[in-house]
This record gives sequence, C-alpha cells and structure tokens, in this order.
Amino acid sequence: MYSYITGKIVEITPTYIIVNNNNIGYQIHTANPYSFKENNTYTIYIYQHVREDELSLYGFKTKEEKELFLKLINVKGLGPKMALPILATGSVNGIIDAIERENILYLKKFPKIGEKLARQIILDLKGKIVTSDQIITNENDELIEVLMGLGYKNQDINKIIPKIDSNKAIEEQVKDALRLFLK
Repeated sequence: MYSYITGKIVEITPTYIIVNNNNIGYQIHTANPYSFKENNTYTIYIYQHVREDELSLYGFKTKEEKELFLKLINVKGLGPKMALPILATGSVNGIIDAIERENILYLKKFPKIGEKLARQIILDLKGKIVTSDQIITNENDELIEVLMGLGYKNQDINKIIPKIDSNKAIEEQVKDALRLFLK
C-alpha cells in the first residue's frame, strides 16, 4: 500500500494527473486535477484501490482529504468513483459539517448522491470524523484515548477537555471528565 508519492506533474487531464517519480509515470485520479500545475513537484497522498478487474491510484493534496475519502468509501453503496466528485465540489470542512448537522440537501447536491445514500452517509459517519482543527493537542492525548475507549465521541470530548486540569494524574482527569459528561 502506498502512503504518498512525491514527483513532478508531467500531464494533467480532466480526471487524473500523471506524476513522474524516478522515471516512472503514475496515473493518479484526483478530485481537482487542475489545482496542480505541470512541471511542479508535489507530495500527493495516495490511496490504492484494488479490485479483481482494476488497480487504481487516487491522490489528494492533504491528509485530511485522504482521510475523508477513506471514510466515504467505507459507506455502504459509495465507492471511490462516487466519493471523488464529492471532494471535487465540496470543501473537507463543509462536507464534515453537513454530515454532523445532518444536512441532507447539501449532500444531495453531489453527483449520484440521492436521499437514500445521503442518509446512509450521515448514519455511517456522523460523529466519527475528526478534522485537524478539532484535535486538542498532545498533553491531552492519553485522556482523549481513554474517553474514546469508553465510547464517547470526539465532538463531545473536545467540548469538555478545556475544563479539565491537565496537571492532575490521568485517573483524576478521567474522573473529572466523567463528572462533566454526567452534567
């Protein structure tokens, strides 16, 4: 499995780019091929899709785009060819916000996404996507892991983290967090 490829863009088409890395041209399907410039070097985060009759690479400019794409293709009835246009026409934060707010109309504006699939996306992903601006920093990582292990959602955890004294022992932090959840 590939994580990323760094190379020079040698060709841009409406659906994919070709990246030259060590004299090998990789055809990579991207949401917005024209956001890349020919003859410039990029690091592209890669997802390798393997099926009986297909081996494809999908590329993204940011890790957040790739993570959202991976979440979307795990939704029942939504494959890579349907997930890519969602990323092409919507921003990562906009898509996540629509999922969290259960905004079916926003999700239905994407190609081939009807009401049934929009509801499935919300059902499968609501509360399960964390953006980089939602993540609270390192000193609280252990507490966040414990609370997630107890079944709390990132969205709820991030609301109470600022209210907890990070200088206390982890056991005390967990007790304080649980008290705050009960309020």
